[in-house]
Amino acid sequence: MQEKNRGLALFTLLVFVFLLGPLVIISFTSFEPGTVLKFPPEGFSWRWYENIFEVKMFMTTFGTSMFVSLVGNLLALLLGVPAAYALSRFQFKGKGLLNAVFISPVLIPGIVMGFAMLKYVIITYNLPIYAGLLIGHTVIMLPFIIRVVASSLSNFDFAIEEAALSLGAGKVETFFKVVLPNIRSGIIAAILIAFLESFNNVDISVFMTGPGVSTLPIQMLTYVENNFDPTIAALSVLLMIITAILMFIIERMMGLSYFTKR
Repeated sequence: MQEKNRGLALFTLLVFVFLLGPLVIISFTSFEPGTVLKFPPEGFSWRWYENIFEVKMFMTTFGTSMFVSLVGNLLALLLGVPAAYALSRFQFKGKGLLNAVFISPVLIPGIVMGFAMLKYVIITYNLPIYAGLLIGHTVIMLPFIIRVVASSLSNFDFAIEEAALSLGAGKVETFFKVVLPNIRSGIIAAILIAFLESFNNVDISVFMTGPGVSTLPIQMLTYVENNFDPTIAALSVLLMIITAILMFIIERMMGLSYFTKR
């Protein structure tokens, strides 16, 4: 038994090294004072962190990514919360098929989804670039909104809603004053997860962008093609920190502690 435990511990350690090793290497190389990305670094410098804010395209594309992620998140929320409520609250014919349709953007490879949207949505209807980006990002965020909100609704006692209706509250009033406040943590977690998925997306965005319009992840790829300095490593570290903070918030919102309190 001890040998099995040691083997499992060793395997777990190797998995952690495999997953976290590249992140640790990138973090160290971001402080390289020289002009070439190398590991281990030959010194310590904040030079490339400062350079992030001096590269105009990083700031411009960061604004684009924020705009698309936030507006697309709002659109996905407006579509996803009612859909999650209907799927959780009611039983109707074709419910399984409808649920599969909502989840399909996660199952279909991003490159396939991006190409299909470019050919059959953007080109067919001659949409502006920003409109195409919003549609694409709304589609990829919708499954996350629906799944997380539906998970939160699975712990909601709909008898409370029925009690409010029996006391004279309208259906819309009950939804906004009874249902939504009880799943507020789930909605916030859904927003954060969908935001991370949208902000870091590459495969969909690369088909939706065009001349003069790009997102931050795509701009990072473009920068790497022409430069080999540690700027991208520094920017990656900042994005990892932001992601870690958001994931911590999500864990506090939808982790085991959240469900045990209910």
